[in-house]
Amino acid sequence: MLAKTASTILLVALLSACASTTEKGSGNPDLERLIEDAEEAIDKAASIGGEWRDSRTILDKAREAGQRGELEQATKLAEQAKKQGEMGYQQAQEQKISASPWLF
Repeated sequence: MLAKTASTILLVALLSACASTTEKGSGNPDLERLIEDAEEAIDKAASIGGEWRDSRTILDKAREAGQRGELEQATKLAEQAKKQGEMGYQQAQEQKISASPWLF
């Protein structure tokens, strides 16, 4: 009986230790890929001066939500950050074209 109780306590302790370890990612491969895509889009926009002010903050919040297991919220935030990166790049490209010298 004592051995069974000791093994049960050991098992509970091991499971608790495993559950309390912190992961850097969410553990969801789809979300992780979306976050990577968003970061790439933001970096691309930044490379030509088109990064929007809050894009990285939104991406950080997406990562935090993913780590907490709030996958729906994390996905929405990551999609928003990715869209801002894409739109920031497009905006910078358009402004570069429209800033060309006028011919008249």
